[in-house]
Amino acid sequence: MSKIFKDKNILIGISGGIAAYKSADLTSRLIKLGANIKIIMTANATKLIQPLTFQSLTGNPVYVDTFQSTERWDIEHIALAKWADIFVIAPATANVIGKAASGIADDLLTTTILATEAKTLFAPAMNTVMYQKQIVQDNINKLKNLGYAFIPPGRGRLACGDWGEGKLADVDVIIQHIESHLYSSKDMEGLRVLVTAGPTRESIDPVRYITNRSSGKMGYAIAEACIQRGAVVDLVTGPTSLQAPAGANVFPVESAMDMYQTVLKLYDKADIVFKSAAVADYRIKEMASNKIKKGQDSITLELVRNPDILMELGKRKTKQILVGFAAETEELEKHALKKLNRKNLDFILGNDVSTKESGFQSDANQGILFSKDGSTISIPLMTKKEFAHRIIDEVMKKVKFD
Repeated sequence: MSKIFKDKNILIGISGGIAAYKSADLTSRLIKLGANIKIIMTANATKLIQPLTFQSLTGNPVYVDTFQSTERWDIEHIALAKWADIFVIAPATANVIGKAASGIADDLLTTTILATEAKTLFAPAMNTVMYQKQIVQDNINKLKNLGYAFIPPGRGRLACGDWGEGKLADVDVIIQHIESHLYSSKDMEGLRVLVTAGPTRESIDPVRYITNRSSGKMGYAIAEACIQRGAVVDLVTGPTSLQAPAGANVFPVESAMDMYQTVLKLYDKADIVFKSAAVADYRIKEMASNKIKKGQDSITLELVRNPDILMELGKRKTKQILVGFAAETEELEKHALKKLNRKNLDFILGNDVSTKESGFQSDANQGILFSKDGSTISIPLMTKKEFAHRIIDEVMKKVKFD
C-alpha cells in the first residue's frame, strides 16, 4: 500500500475505446495501492467491457446514465464531481476529448468533467491517424491551456492493425502520472535536477562487456520522486530494463565515457545532482574490433581508469548541490566520509550493498545520509520509492535557492 494513494478518492472515466479493458488492470492496481475507486462509463464503453467487472473490483456501483435511479437524493454527476480527489479518463477517445474541449456535456462522463474541480487527467487512446489529426491536437492543446493534464499515448501496434502513436499508455505510466498529481508537496517546483542511474558497460569486443550489478531502481525512484515534487528532471541512464519515469528528460548512455560527456553537458543547468549511477572505474584500454575467439587457456585484458564523474562535478561546482552515493561492502562510514570530503559533495548516501534486502536488484533500501556540515541521518529499510523521498526530504531541509 502506498502512502500517497492511501484513502485517496480516484474517479475513473472509461470511454468507448478498445483499450477500455485495460482500465480493469488500472482499477485493480490502484485499489491495491490503497485508493478508493469509483467508475463512470459511457454507453459505448459498456459494449466493450461489462460494468459488472468494475463493480466487482471496486465494490461500488458503476455509473453510466446521468438520470439512472439512485437510492440517494444527491445529483449523481455533482456528487461524483465533489467526491473525487483526482479524475482520470482512461481511455480518452477523440470524441470525449472533442466534447470536453467544446464544453459539451451530453452524458454522465462529460457532464462530470465539466462539473468537477478535481485535477483531471486524460489518457488518449485512438488510431494513429486520428491522434495526429490537427483538430484532435488542437482540442488537446486547448484543454492543456485550460489546465487539464494529458498522459501521452504509447507507440506500437494498434487494435486496427496500424503501427504508431495512439496506444493507451502503460498502466505503470498512468499510475506514475496520477501519483505525481496526488503528491501534495511541490517543494522542488522551479528546480532542475540531474539524476544518473544504472550501470555502465565497458566493451571488450563487439559481443562482450564489463559491467556491474546495478539495476537502476534507486536512480529511477529518485527521478520519479523529484518529478512528483515539481522538479524538471534530466535522467542520464545506463542500460536497464526499467520503464523511464513519466515526465523525465531521458538521456540513454552505454559507457562511463558516454555518461561523463552527457553529464557535463547538462551540469550547468542543474540545481541539484543525484549521482546514483554505478559507473565502471575502469575500461578496456583497446576494444577488439572483432569477437575474441576461444583458444588460449587465459587472456589478459589491460584496463585503464575512467574519469571520475563525481570528482569532476565537485571541481566545477558553482550553485549546484551535489548528492553522491557510496555503495559499500565494508567500513561504510569511513569510505563514505572520505568520498564526501575528497569530491567536494554536499551529501553522500552510504549503503551496504552486500545485504540481500537492500543490495543491488532489490526493491528496498536503507542507509546513512552524511552531510558536509557533519550531521548524519540513518534511514531505515523501506521501499526505494519511499527511500527516495526521505533522501530528498533531508536534502531540501538544508537547501536554499535564490
